[in-house]
Amino acid sequence: MKILIKNGKIVSNEFDYELNKNSDIYIKDGVIEDIAPNIDIEDAEIIDAGDNFIMPGCIDMYSKICESGYENKDNIITISKSATSGGFTTVISAPNSQPVVDNKTVVEYVYTKTREQANVNIFPYGSMTKGCEGNEVAGIGEMIKAGAIGLSDGSYTILDTELIRNIFLYSKMLDVPVVTFCEDKNLARNGVINDGIMTTKMGLLGIPQIAEDIIVARNLLLAQDTGAKLHITHVTTKGAVALIRHAKKSGINVTASTCPHYFTLSEKAVEGYNTFAKVSPPLRTEEDIQAIKDGLKDGTIDVIATGHTPVSVERKLTEFDNAAFGISSLEIAFPVTFTELVENGVLSVNEFVEKLSYNPAKILSLDKKGCIKKGNDADIIIVDPKNDFKIYGESFFSRAKYSPYDGKIVKGKTIVTIVKDKVFRFG
Repeated sequence: MKILIKNGKIVSNEFDYELNKNSDIYIKDGVIEDIAPNIDIEDAEIIDAGDNFIMPGCIDMYSKICESGYENKDNIITISKSATSGGFTTVISAPNSQPVVDNKTVVEYVYTKTREQANVNIFPYGSMTKGCEGNEVAGIGEMIKAGAIGLSDGSYTILDTELIRNIFLYSKMLDVPVVTFCEDKNLARNGVINDGIMTTKMGLLGIPQIAEDIIVARNLLLAQDTGAKLHITHVTTKGAVALIRHAKKSGINVTASTCPHYFTLSEKAVEGYNTFAKVSPPLRTEEDIQAIKDGLKDGTIDVIATGHTPVSVERKLTEFDNAAFGISSLEIAFPVTFTELVENGVLSVNEFVEKLSYNPAKILSLDKKGCIKKGNDADIIIVDPKNDFKIYGESFFSRAKYSPYDGKIVKGKTIVTIVKDKVFRFG
């Protein structure tokens, strides 16, 4: 199949053309064949980018795919629709799904289902422990051989330090990243929001910031000790940012990611018992939000992931203590981030692309993805950076049709998503 993209402004790392210089992109059989002005290819499908941005497709380093067959949960089909709508061409699925990705058979199952049903690239993390329970090492070597792209226990934290150290050592031998969610459950206990002003105001149990910071510190020391590739996901606190910044300066092999809700929403978003803002880790303070933005700006935080953790609206519309943690964010992570960081001058457009495409590809060794250049996979999005639009959770492709951003006006709408030789257009 031949595709020719014309009249767009290419934004990508490792590419010589300036942002304001229009060039054509020729795609053949899912690969970028040529990039140059005024390309003319016979029988190619022409896509007019209309002077909008042409960017590498975003790579989500953390989404949960609840592949269970239940009608109220996201599966590979709905994740694919949500991803293409939101500008994501590659999704890395957390292992704490149904079934748990803790052996090579489930890894192979994910790839089989992906080939049959997905319109985007989906790669699984392999669980570090059996059942994501933090007690016994899973079949790590076999999962990596079967195609698991890294190791993770999803939104669970392994508290057994000897166990996690051994896993770090295994990962070093296999040369894969260990993606860790950092929260000391003994300190978090039954908390449901940040331990701060809202706990007193609302009469709810809090999760202290130290619950995150102490596990971040431990994992950084273990990475220093073992030489493992450590990735810290869902960074939310000022303390965690400072620890990671210091570790990078000390030469520890660590990368980190956060999610849009952690630099756009504070703990005050739960006021009125708003369960749509109940997420894990919890939303923090304005001071933490500024630290996250500073960390993104100076490179301490390498990646922005969606943190898409869809739960049914019924599990949200209940008492706050009983409501599920979760957020529907795959379709709005791009515009929320673009509006908050690029429009407000925190990041340049190129730095934005680094956080959502280039850096995730580099960390996960996806060598043919993450930037627009000859020979790379044609995972490309066309984005309108100018026109405003409103977020409406009810219109999501995800089965989790709600959002703490309902009614928010944003910019950065994906109008075309190309995944190799598949083209998806959005109004």
